[in-house]
Order: sequence, then C-alpha cells, then structure tokens
Amino acid sequence: MSTTPPAPAASAAAPLDAPRPDSAPAASPADRAAAAPTGHSGPPPALLLAVISLCTAVTVANVYLAAPLLGLIARGFGVPAADVSWITALSQLGYALGLLSFAPLGDTANRRRLVAVLSVVTAVAMAVAGFAPGLPALGAALLVAGATTVIPQLLVPLVAERAPAARRGLHVAAVVAGLFTGIVAARVVGGLAGQAYGWRAVLLGSAVLTALIGSVTAALLPPERREVSGGLLSRIGRGVAQVPGMLLSSADLRRACLRQGGLFGVWSALWTAVVLLLTGAPYHFSTATAGLFGLFGLVSAMVSPLAGGLIDRFGNDRVVSAAYGLTLASVPFFWLGGHQLWALCLAAVLIHAGLVCGQVANQTRALTATGSPATANTAYMVAAFFAGALASALTGPVYTHWHWPGVCVLALVWLAAGRFLPHGGRR
Repeated sequence: MSTTPPAPAASAAAPLDAPRPDSAPAASPADRAAAAPTGHSGPPPALLLAVISLCTAVTVANVYLAAPLLGLIARGFGVPAADVSWITALSQLGYALGLLSFAPLGDTANRRRLVAVLSVVTAVAMAVAGFAPGLPALGAALLVAGATTVIPQLLVPLVAERAPAARRGLHVAAVVAGLFTGIVAARVVGGLAGQAYGWRAVLLGSAVLTALIGSVTAALLPPERREVSGGLLSRIGRGVAQVPGMLLSSADLRRACLRQGGLFGVWSALWTAVVLLLTGAPYHFSTATAGLFGLFGLVSAMVSPLAGGLIDRFGNDRVVSAAYGLTLASVPFFWLGGHQLWALCLAAVLIHAGLVCGQVANQTRALTATGSPATANTAYMVAAFFAGALASALTGPVYTHWHWPGVCVLALVWLAAGRFLPHGGRR
C-alpha cells in the first residue's frame, strides 16, 4: 500500500481559494458533498493562508491560557494553588470533546458558517470566564471554550484539500506553525500579561481577539454549498460513529496516529517534567523564569515551513524518520540537563524540531489517507491527544519515584513504542 495516497483529484489541484472545477474526474462522495462555486473569487491564496494561520494561533491559545495563570487565579479566589489545578484539565477535556463532536462536521457542514459560530461561542465563553465570580463558573466556561475552540482542526483539512498537490506540505506546515506559535504565546505571553494586568484581563483580551480574528477568517473562507441531511445532533453522532470505522479501514491513518502518538507522548512527558525540574533542585528557578523556558517552542514555528518543503520533496516517510531521529537525539541531552542547563536548552531545540516535523508529515498523511479529511483529522488528533495525555499522567508518578532519569527512560520507551509497534498495514 502506498504510504502517501493522493488526495481526491477534485481538491488536490485546486488553489487554496479557488472553486472546484465542474469537470473534476471521478468525484468521491466527499467531493460530491464539497463546496460548489458561487462566483466569488476570494482573497489571494497567500493572504488567506496567513489569516488561517493567525486564526489557528489565536484560537488554540484558549486551550492553554489557563495554565500560566493558575497562581494568579488561586490568589484571586483566595485558595491554595493546588485547588485550582483542575482548571487546566477542564480546558483539555473540553478540547477532546470538541474534537469528537465538531471536527468531523468539516466534511459536511458549511465551514464558513461553522467557523463564525464557533468563534462567537468561544469568545462568549472566554468573556464569561473573565467575569467568573467563582471557580465552578470559571471551570464551566473554560470547558465550553475548550470544546468550541477546535477551529484549527476545521481549517487544516480545508487547507490540505485546496492546496496544490506539489505544495500541500508547505501549506499544512504554515497552519501547524500557527498552531505551535499559539501554544507558545499562551504559555509565555499569557503569563507575562497576567502578571502585568491580572488573569481576568488576559481572558477578556483573548475573547476579543477570538471574536475578531474568527469573524475575519470566516468572511474570507471560500464560499461553500453543501447538501445537509439531518439535524446538528444527528450529524455530530454520525461524525463520531465514523471515526472507529475509518481507523479500521485505513492503514495509512493508523500509521499516522501511531507515529505521532509516540512523538507527542515523548514531548508531553519531558515537557511536563521540565517544569518540576527547573523549579526544584538543582536549579530552583521561579515559576516565571521556568515559564520563559517555553520560548524554545518557537523552534516549532521556524522548523514547520522547512518540514513542509522536505515533505513535498522527499515524502512523508523520510521526514517522519528524521523526526524520530531528532527526538531520540534529544533524550540523552535531557538526561544530562538534569544538572547542565546548556544541555537542557539544546534538548528543547531538538525535541521541538522533531515534534513539528512529525506533526506536519503525519498530519499530511492523515489528511490524504481517506476521502473524508475532516473525520480522518479528528481520528488523528484524538489519538495524538490521548497519547500525550496518557504520557503526562504517567510522568508524575515516575518523577516521584525515579526522579528525572526515570522520566528520560519513560520517554525512550514511549518513543520505541511509537516507532516500532505495528500499524496493521503493509508499507
């Protein structure tokens, strides 16, 4: 079986903002449900791609924004910091629910309208969180915001569908760069802004940005006309039900999920424990200083376009192999970083480069593995998210019993599992 099957012919050759030609050959069911041309030429492809990348960065930041603000939130409500740690878990839980519920709608719904509605709901939820009178209200608002901020996973399949085949990797890489930039900004800029203006101001500011960039993005998206059958709840149910069957039927999709689950699990384990290492012995950094270590995540945004070009030139398999090589090379430096800060810095660069190379290559494979890219992307993201969450859950007990070297061993085991476990298909 080919490792990188082509996307449906009607969408692979279409520019990012161009309507699909009426003469497209051998349209699949997904193609027949795709947008019909409306006569609107749309913005230039480069502008649309830039706006989509910006929207991805702004919206994904909502999922991670509470993490650097936990200390300020605890002080604001007069409770110990340990009593508010569940706030971040609710944001992550909401995101997982949103991936299963809303992301598959990208194959059937009008994405213009869906992005606009989800942007407004997310903005309202973040505003409610900013004015929350207590922790229960704050948690509920962040749960809703996490569920509706899955906009990036609606935009990535659209970009992959409409990008020219020869530049699909570069286009997907641009959106992935926005994704990682948003994560870094949430952890670093969010923490600094919270220290200066308070946590409520940060959440309210995010609400305004989400509404603004979400509305602009929805207005610039290519118009679509799709035949819709059934109500919203029934379509959500059908989308969720399609995920297991798609995983069973596509070896390439399973391969992408497994390979990225290995990389994301290693990153989650080490990056979770890095905070514990930097704030404890031997470094004893403050929380703010340890948070600045997240700036190494900017490596992801810089490497992402390079990874996209390499995919277009050499294919997914070689880039995934390079991603595993970079991640494997980072682990000895992480181990040495238990006492040497320079080694920890070098390891952070290597692991982010490996993670983003794998993300671009594996997500490109997942998006082109079937005729329903949005549903395939849902399966891919949920699998990667689950692997990362499980690795993070194991990190705490491992660090408690075996300290930093134990986390490095966990990372090696996870990396080997992601690389060598069979995916049930022939290369």
